[in-house]
Amino acid sequence: MEPNKRIEEIDAEIKRLFGERLEMTRLADDGMSSSEIALKCRKYEREMLVNAGSLDRILLKTMFNLSRSYKMTNYGDNDSELVRNIRAALDNTPRTFPSTALVACQGVEGAYSQIAADKLFSGADIMFFKTFEGVFKAVEEGAAQYGVLPIENSTYGSVIAVYDLMRVHKFHIARSIKLKINHRLLTKSGTCFEDIREIYSHEQAIGQCSRFLKDNPQINVTIVANTAIAAQMVADSDRNDVAAISSPDCAQLYGLSTIRDDIMNSDHNYTRFICISKNLEIFPGASKMSIMMALGHTPGSLSDTLVKFSSLGLNLTKIESRPIAGRDFEFMFYLDIDCSVYSEDVLALLGQLDSDPTDFTYLGSYLEV
Repeated sequence: MEPNKRIEEIDAEIKRLFGERLEMTRLADDGMSSSEIALKCRKYEREMLVNAGSLDRILLKTMFNLSRSYKMTNYGDNDSELVRNIRAALDNTPRTFPSTALVACQGVEGAYSQIAADKLFSGADIMFFKTFEGVFKAVEEGAAQYGVLPIENSTYGSVIAVYDLMRVHKFHIARSIKLKINHRLLTKSGTCFEDIREIYSHEQAIGQCSRFLKDNPQINVTIVANTAIAAQMVADSDRNDVAAISSPDCAQLYGLSTIRDDIMNSDHNYTRFICISKNLEIFPGASKMSIMMALGHTPGSLSDTLVKFSSLGLNLTKIESRPIAGRDFEFMFYLDIDCSVYSEDVLALLGQLDSDPTDFTYLGSYLEV
């Protein structure tokens, strides 16, 4: 027989046998509690894997993971507390995203977070805070209805300070937005480029303009809390040898001059901001989901979890890991997934993840604009 034809026949037989195995699994688990099923499967899988060769282990582990995903989506618990909360949010969230709100942002007037907030809300009443933590607390304590925070940049990566704070505060993501960043070198009127001896800016902006700064080693760099604060510091300074890496909005706001507009590493420079709320709100059109989870420090724990998403055909668009303070070599993983929260399979997945003994937090389902 021609080899390709035989491969097709083998694949068809494997598919048939795996389907039969899934059905036998369902029958074997019938009448058993969740804990009884888990213990039985763990014992069986360990016995099968202990003497298996490397290729056999890969095949068996893949089969076991797919089998668990089948159980989850076909006869799992779609009525956990988390799933009930999500269904309630879908029913109770207004049909349209609000046009006005009291919004918390880090920095001062002119900050990129404020620009993002003004694009999300046509009439945002903005409260400014010195730190990212101030924004989280304002939302968590109900002082602000929403908060806008930078989460990652297309050229300089994740805003680590925000990710670290996500683990210790209670919030939900209601929307996200990608904002094009246009850094400029701003000075007071009359200052020439040759005069500059110090530049103020935020760590992210400095990283996004690192090539320009490397080419000008004679200029000292001072990190400040925000690009808008950097512009404010230059405007208020009595020095004529300082500059700020900031936005065109800040140039106009603080009466500064743009002396260089070619300082970014890339013209394709975008920052993604999340809009957070205290209560779970899921507005129509939500097509992205964010979660975070701490996985056990065991071989294959991450891949075993990721296969649950791949078995449903879900696309992971972001995965970020951060060490958990006080736990040696344990990490919190943050995942963004393109998926619909209206899918019963997705709800079953969330219910199963929420029932696992590992730390799991559903951050929200939302639309990115």
